[in-house]
Amino acid sequence: MLIEWVLRVGAFLCFVGHGAFGIIGKEAWVRYFAVAGIGREGAYALMPLVGAADILLGVLVLVRPRPALLAYMSLWAVWTAALRPLSGEPFWEALERAGNYGVPIALLLLTWPSREWRAWLSPAERRPLDAVLARRLRFTLAVTTALLLIGHGALGVLGKPELVSHYSLLGLPWSGVSLSTAIGWTEIGLAAALLWRQPVWYCLVLFGWKLVTESLFLAAGAPVWEVVERGGSYAAPLALALLLQLAGSSRNPTSAPVLPTSS
Repeated sequence: MLIEWVLRVGAFLCFVGHGAFGIIGKEAWVRYFAVAGIGREGAYALMPLVGAADILLGVLVLVRPRPALLAYMSLWAVWTAALRPLSGEPFWEALERAGNYGVPIALLLLTWPSREWRAWLSPAERRPLDAVLARRLRFTLAVTTALLLIGHGALGVLGKPELVSHYSLLGLPWSGVSLSTAIGWTEIGLAAALLWRQPVWYCLVLFGWKLVTESLFLAAGAPVWEVVERGGSYAAPLALALLLQLAGSSRNPTSAPVLPTSS
């Protein structure tokens, strides 16, 4: 199923990109380790180990995911996102990374095993995409996409220096701060509209929007891993579009609505 592969590639990109920063030794990670009481020296000693583990998880989810690993990846991504507000950064930083945890959660829904514990450690098998699973998956992907847009938009409204510098590169006749505010509110509006209705074309627009806005990291001279790490931000709206396209067939049980306002 193409939806599953989009989610697997998204999780792969996210964990490989995140892991690359661990291997490199990203300075910003020091304050995240400090939340757990680990100093600078210990942080730099642990970063390569954390990075290598993330890369391994990314490869495994691409090659042959297992439910237990998907559950761990979901929890780990939630924790790493939560470290940002716990270290003093705005709460919106955790929402902006919703793709990091929303995508493995969606994959886990697709491969939820039987109650036998051995099934959690065995290679994942995709469940039949019936109406119930389709609704849960649609809800998960829609909320994930909305959260990452709201988080990114709120940071723009707050004038996050990194975003201000990115928008300044667009060469438009407005200041980076003004653009950051305007684009931030636009993204919040896009998220609200997505929760109201999810047409296929709109989800594809959001997929393209995230590709373009995150590519500004490259224009700013940031490492390519910044774009790679946000693989979940691209995978969530694209997988949602594919799911909705599948639901468009009247003969398919996935045509049932998920959100109360979507029909």
